[in-house]
Amino acid sequence: MAQAASDLDENRRRQEELEDRLAVLKQEEALLTDILNIAERYEGFADANRLPEQVHDEPAVTKAHQKPARSSARRSAPAESSTATTTVKAGTKAKSRQPLLGELLSELLGQYEEPRQAKELREELLEKHPHRNPTPQVVRNTLESLVAKGRIRRHKQERSVMYTLVEDSD
Repeated sequence: MAQAASDLDENRRRQEELEDRLAVLKQEEALLTDILNIAERYEGFADANRLPEQVHDEPAVTKAHQKPARSSARRSAPAESSTATTTVKAGTKAKSRQPLLGELLSELLGQYEEPRQAKELREELLEKHPHRNPTPQVVRNTLESLVAKGRIRRHKQERSVMYTLVEDSD
């Protein structure tokens, strides 16, 4: 009898944990669905400058990772995700747009006639924009993305990779 009662308590505790986890997963699903909808809306844009900027202090992400209260977990999950989406949209409009990393790197490259290494560009970026601190890999990835878009050109000199801005033919 004691064993059955213990098993029953353990089973209830496990069900509550699973309900909590399910509610968190539903919130994450709603958030990801919203992100996919936004991405599909902007899929046709070739110019990354026109894409909306992600809000860094976005409350929706933190809500998705918090455990919801057990009593209202099932009812509140969809409501929170729509509220989170509204908060993200409002935050994006209220916050002034910072230039994208690609824009800053293109601007830096435009100041030079000769090819520049990613390391040099990152160092200059850190000097001119101390609030931005991208890793060397992020800078290289961004530069390669700009190469793929045809906005900058890659030059290989022995083992070094260097970049220059593509001249506009307008």
